[in-house]
Amino acid sequence: MSEIIKQPIEEEVKSAYLDYAMSVIVGRAIPDVRDGLKPVQRRILYAMNE
Repeated sequence: MSEIIKQPIEEEVKSAYLDYAMSVIVGRAIPDVRDGLKPVQRRILYAMNE
């Protein structure tokens, strides 16, 4: 059987929200190079490489 672990709700919500926020950032905000980049995105990546 499973063991029940007592944990404060604040910690659980903080952890769940952080996981969700990171998945949104990675999934939506960061462009995928395979999809093609807009000129401004290319310039940003080039400047970051310098």
